[in-house]
This record gives sequence, C-alpha cells and structure tokens, in this order.
Amino acid sequence: MQEVSNYTQELTDRISPIVEKLFKGSSFYTVNLKKQERIEDLVNLFGGLSPEDFRAISEHELTRRIQKLLTLEAVSGTLNDLTPEQLRIFDEAVEGK
Repeated sequence: MQEVSNYTQELTDRISPIVEKLFKGSSFYTVNLKKQERIEDLVNLFGGLSPEDFRAISEHELTRRIQKLLTLEAVSGTLNDLTPEQLRIFDEAVEGK
C-alpha cells in the first residue's frame, strides 16, 4: 500500500508544477478549468501507467500531453455553454460547410 501512495505522490510532484505553469500562461485554462480537479484527474489518468512507463516520459512530452488534455477539457466545457444556434454554427464550421 505504501508503494501505491509513494507513486501517487511522485505523479503529483511531477504533474502539479506543469499544470501550475500552464495555468499561469493561459487565462483560458484559469477561466474554464478548476486547477486542483485537473491535477487530480491527471494523476489518476497517468496513474494507470506503470511507474517505469511514466518515468520514461520526458518532461517536454509530459507537458505536451498535459497541455492537450487541458485544452480538450477546457474546450469541451466551453461547448456546453453555447446556445443551440451557436452550437449549430460551430458544427457547420467544424464540418467545413
């Protein structure tokens, strides 16, 4: 059990500063996401990897992956706030109409 909590702490120690840095650089994240919730979600997500696989991810690659996940989460939340008309316009733009 101690091994699991150590790994969770390792994940948190590595993910938290990246999320902090990305939030500082993006008001979009700050407005649309709850930082602590995202850190917890990312720790759970990356916790599915073995410690060896997680440690093998470079800092640059981990930052890139976290940034993509934060953006996806922020954008999906934004879509929930659109009116039906705005959603139709968005869908048409995505489909290239």
